[in-house]
Amino acid sequence: MVEIIAGEKGKGKTKYLLDKVNDSVKSASGNIVYLDKSQKHMYELNNKVRLINVTDFPVSNCDEFLGFICGIVSQDHDLQEMYLDSFLTIANIEDGQLNHAIEKLDIISEKYNVKFVLSVSRNEADLPECAKAKIIVSL
Repeated sequence: MVEIIAGEKGKGKTKYLLDKVNDSVKSASGNIVYLDKSQKHMYELNNKVRLINVTDFPVSNCDEFLGFICGIVSQDHDLQEMYLDSFLTIANIEDGQLNHAIEKLDIISEKYNVKFVLSVSRNEADLPECAKAKIIVSL
C-alpha cells in the first residue's frame, strides 16, 4: 500500500509524517524505516525507527532510488513500513516520473508486504490521477 501526504512546501507535511510514524511504532509488529534528506529529525523520531539519510548514498535518479528501496527491503525481512519525507527530492523525481515511481512502489509494496507513506510537496490538483487516489491528507 502506498499512501501520500500532499501539500505545498511549508504546510506541515513533515510534522504530520513524524506524528504518524511515531504513532505507528506503538502498534507495529515489524520494523519501520524513515528516509529523509538529512539527519535533522533524528531526535523527533522514536528510537525504534531507523532513520536513513538518503543523501549519504550515491543516488542520483529515480531508478537508482527505487533500487535503493529494494536494497533496504531485501535486507530486512521484518520491514513493515517505510516513511519517505521530501519524496520528490530524495527520489530525484523529475517531471513525468511520479507515475513510474508510484507504480514501482506499489509493486514492491504488494510483493513484500511493506507499506509506504510519502510526503509529496505538491498540491493535490497538481498530482497525476494515480497519485490522487492514494492521498490520505492534503494540506
